[in-house]
Amino acid sequence: MIKIALVDDHVVLRRSLAMLIKTMGGFQVVIEAGNGTDFLQQLKVGPIPDIVLLDVAMPVTGGVETAILLQKQYPCIKIIVLTLVKSDHVKMRMVKSGARAYLFKDCDTEALRNALHDVHETGYHFNEDFTIEETQQKASFYKPPLNAQQRSFLRWAAAGLTHREIADRMQVSQRTVDSYRDTLFKKLDINSRVGLVKYAIRNGFVNFEEDHVR
Repeated sequence: MIKIALVDDHVVLRRSLAMLIKTMGGFQVVIEAGNGTDFLQQLKVGPIPDIVLLDVAMPVTGGVETAILLQKQYPCIKIIVLTLVKSDHVKMRMVKSGARAYLFKDCDTEALRNALHDVHETGYHFNEDFTIEETQQKASFYKPPLNAQQRSFLRWAAAGLTHREIADRMQVSQRTVDSYRDTLFKKLDINSRVGLVKYAIRNGFVNFEEDHVR
């Protein structure tokens, strides 16, 4: 069950959203808050969500400040912006503050479901309002430094090799290959091999013209 927090000062919208998410299946709304300060207070005593749907314009503590505080205090919580604000300047501020997706409140249910799944599984959800280029402007967050072994693992994994085959190519044990995978899960905040493959492709670790990737 993926745990969700809703942070929005519009009470009717927030409660309606909670009911909608409940009908999707596989999600549980564990926190509802009207602003960032309220949310951070609840985090001290309540369950820690996997994802927060965060509005931008809120009283007391708005979305940008809340996102910055979350990165410092609760970096494990992934941020999806859900807002009416369509300003490119605000969007970029949210990206630099840790947003993994940027949705508008008039999006349909399927778009919301896809964003929740993508962010949970791969770390990001990209659409016409949220692009790879925008996240790359915050390189230290989007592309943490990887050593040669980790980069090599990503290339072979994206090529479809099994862990045993990767171990043979890299001339290490299969246990060592497993440790590369587990380290990348933590470093990239990704939960599956599929997510690692998508990350490798999106970040240029794979050259499909190379013989070893064909």
